[in-house]
Amino acid sequence: MNDTSHHDERIAKMTFASVYPHYVTKVEKKGRTKDELHQVIKWLTGYEEKKLQELIEKKVTFEQFFQSADLNPNAQLITGVICGYRIEDIENPLTQQVRYLDKLVDELAKGRKMDKILRGS
Repeated sequence: MNDTSHHDERIAKMTFASVYPHYVTKVEKKGRTKDELHQVIKWLTGYEEKKLQELIEKKVTFEQFFQSADLNPNAQLITGVICGYRIEDIENPLTQQVRYLDKLVDELAKGRKMDKILRGS
């Protein structure tokens, strides 16, 4: 994996609030709902609706977003390629977690069934 520390730092400093509207647009364009997006985010992070909104309003970085998350133990079942990177080969834990979320949003937008997205949980 030729992931650079600059790339990892850039992801860590990016705010969740800056990317969130893109997630919403992506899934809604494909006929999925914001509620389904929140279900996916909750599955991965454990964040309830109120906490998620609070983190968006506070404009937390992805680093802060995942620091306080209760990552789903089945998250390691998220595999494949996203943004040109094979998820299971990403060495930086934070970058891998962000790519987990990207992959789940991508699967939702592509119409995958929710039980498959949530890895059978």
